[in-house]
Amino acid sequence: MRLAAPLLALTLAVGLTSVARADEKLPPDQQAKVEAMLRQEGFTKWKEIELDDGMIEVDDAIDANGKQFDLKLDPKTLAVVKREAE
Repeated sequence: MRLAAPLLALTLAVGLTSVARADEKLPPDQQAKVEAMLRQEGFTKWKEIELDDGMIEVDDAIDANGKQFDLKLDPKTLAVVKREAE
């Protein structure tokens, strides 16, 4: 029983650390490249672009038809690997 409290504390600390590091802002040059690609693909606006778990995530991207999507992009090629309608 004496190990239970420290083990629980360690588990919570590791969990909170990974949550804090989960979403990161892109460097400005990569942000500009992603925005240019989104415009080229016909998206007119979006809410947020961030790096999460090694993938670029674009939240609430709106296409030319007014449909809204969450996107996941390959960070090396900027290809859309997942498109989920909202």
